[in-house]
Formats: sequence, structure tokens, C-alpha cells
Amino acid sequence: MNSSPVESTRPTSVRWVVLALLFAVSFAAYVQRLNFNVAGKFMIEDLGLSKAQLGWSISAFIACYTLFQLPGGMAGERFGSRRTLTWIVVLWGAFTLLTGLLPGLILGGATLSLISLLLVRALMGVFQAPVFPVLAGSIASWFPVARWALPNALSSSGLTLGAMATSPVVAWLAVTYGWRASLVLTAPFTLVIAALWWWYARDEPAEHASVNAAELRMIQAGRAPAQEESGKHPWLKVLANREVLLLTASYFCSNYAFYFFFSWFFIYLVEDRGFTALEGGFAASVPWLTGALGAAIGGAICDWACKRFGPRWGCRGPCVAALVLVAITLLIGAAVKNAYVALVFLSLAFALQQFTEGTYWAGTTFVAGRHTATASGILNTGGNLVGILSTQMFVLLEDRFGAMVAVASGAVFALLGAALWLLIRVDHPLQIEEKP
Repeated sequence: MNSSPVESTRPTSVRWVVLALLFAVSFAAYVQRLNFNVAGKFMIEDLGLSKAQLGWSISAFIACYTLFQLPGGMAGERFGSRRTLTWIVVLWGAFTLLTGLLPGLILGGATLSLISLLLVRALMGVFQAPVFPVLAGSIASWFPVARWALPNALSSSGLTLGAMATSPVVAWLAVTYGWRASLVLTAPFTLVIAALWWWYARDEPAEHASVNAAELRMIQAGRAPAQEESGKHPWLKVLANREVLLLTASYFCSNYAFYFFFSWFFIYLVEDRGFTALEGGFAASVPWLTGALGAAIGGAICDWACKRFGPRWGCRGPCVAALVLVAITLLIGAAVKNAYVALVFLSLAFALQQFTEGTYWAGTTFVAGRHTATASGILNTGGNLVGILSTQMFVLLEDRFGAMVAVASGAVFALLGAALWLLIRVDHPLQIEEKP
């Protein structure tokens, strides 16, 4: 007769099922985020918008997404990951539907179309903002100490694979059925993911009926006992922490290159590298595939290096090496004449940038502990604040100096990000006074 889960000495694997659901949430986040950017190529022509006006809509999303990172992380700590993620995933589907229906259909004319796009994309940014801070907080609760980089990296693979699937599928839908259908048809599956998350997930492992004692011991090993903290606003100390701020500054630099791929890569391939819309849709998916592989490999290496060399150099060494290589591959990809060779090097650059993802989030967990969601909100504020700069900078540099300079500008930021890692000490945890 089989022993019950509680009696078994072998740990159950509930944490991995929770991670699979977090992967699905991450996947959905980037489908609902990137579908607009791919459809934008067709919206410009249909709605009478300029490329700059489309950029404003993209920036409206990024601005609100950035501004609400810290409040989003705090909301995750206040309401728990289960409730927070369920509600925001439902709202993503609603705002994607509105993006496909409002401009030019319910609200006619170029001006009203632009206003509706700005408003809906801003609200989408507000409700997408909590996702990765809350996700990081959930991983901190569900995975053992110092084994956070790989699960964070795998969740990043979810976003890259979501983006990879989005580019060719949305491009095909837009060409075949129109850009409105490409948005409307990609919205409903978020409801399925929200329902699955609500049904299975719990805020803490101890609350889940399927977690046995062995898995719970594994997850809780090495953690300091929870104590009530003094003061009403611990987030202020998180916000002022040196390591959190340095991690945020470095992540800002790293994500400059990320936002080129997020905001303009499809259009760059079509307008500057000569791909057709359908070819560009498939070509634009390549970096997201290489990024998924890069993130997973980087997370595994970081966890191994932290165990072998300690958190400081286990996080610092891989990130410095990867960001230097990002700079080199971006420069080559921007300079080569052959479009397919450029695609190879730019895809490699994105893989190397994603190689660092799990390390940034694991480093933040090392520093912030139980306040990981709030600290991750600060981290991701920096990581997305640069998106406003990058999205507009690409257009300005391309208009003034050409696409090669615009793409190559990411190399400067990658090197700055690597230099900042030399100052970061993730083995200096946040200290908040606790009540006796």
C-alpha cells in the first residue's frame, strides 16, 4: 500500500507545478504585451497613425508599467500572489479586447483612435506591472534558499517563449484576418490561465494540501524564523538599500537592449533589413527562442556558481561576462550587411542578455528576503524605466544616424551594466529592525 504524501520521506514536487503555472502567467503576459507591437505595423496604415504616434502608445504602456512596479510589488505582499495574479491576468484579457475594438471602430477618427490607444495601453501597463515582482516573491516563498535563479530564469523563459509565439502568430492573423482579429483572438486564453492559477496556487507552501513534510522542510531550510517587524513602512528601507539600488541601476542598463527587441525588432527587420511582413514575423521570433535558452542556462549556472563560490561572485561573475558579450554581439549584428548574419548575432546578443535575468532576480531575493516582491518592484522599475528611453532613442538615433548606430547604442548600456555589477554585494542582506 502506498504511503500518504504527508508520511512520505521523499519530497513532493508541488513547487514545480506552481512554477509551471507561473511560467504560463509569464507566457500570457508577453502575448498580451507584444501582440500590440506586432499589430502596430498594420494599425499605422489602417488608423492613419504615424510611427511616432505608435511609439507614444508603446511608451504609454511602458510608462505606467514602470510607475506601478513598486505599488504592484507591495500589493503582492499585501494581498498575496494567489489573489493578485488571478485578478491582473483576467484584466489583461479585457484590455486586449478593448485594444482591438475601441480605436477606429467604436471610437472613429485618427484623434479619438490615438486617445483610446493611449488610454487602454496605459491601463494595460498598470495591471501588468505587478506580475514579475509578485512572481519573484512567489518563487522566494516556494523554492529553497539559494535556489532561486533557475526558477526565476525559467519564468523569464516563459516570457521569451510567449514573445516568440506572438510574433509569427499575430503577424499571420493580422495578414489573414486583420489586426483587430489578431488582438481579439489572443485575449481569451488568459481567463483559462487565471482560473488554473486560482484553483491550484497558494501563497505559502504550508497552505497547500499536497505539499508533504519533506518538501516543506526542504523549502524552509536555512530561512530565518519569521518575526514581526517594527515600523509601518519597511518598503522605505528597501527603497533606500544600497544593493537594491545598484541592482536596479545595472538592470536599467541591461534592459536597454531588451527594449529594442521588445519595441522595434519586427519593424526593424521589415523596414531596415528587407524582410516581408510574414518573414519578419518568423525572424522576429528567433531571438525570443534563443533568449529562452539563454535564460534557462544562465539561471542554472548562477545557482551552481552561488553554491560553489558564494552569492556575491556566483551572481557577479556570470553577469559581468554575459553583458560584455552582449555589447560585442550587438556591435557585430548592427554592422554586418547580410540580414541573416545580422539576425544570428542579434539573436545571440538577446540570448546573452536573457542569460542574466535569473541572476538579477535571485540577487534581489538574496538581498531582500521576505520583502522580495517589493524589492523586485524597485528592480523592475529600473528595468522598465529604460524602456521609455530606449523606445524613443531608437527612433531618434535611426532618423539622425541610421539603424546601425541605433542598434549599436545598446552596447554602451551593456558595458555600463557590467561595470555596476562590480559594486554589487548580494551577500549583504537587507536589515530591518524586528520587534522583540
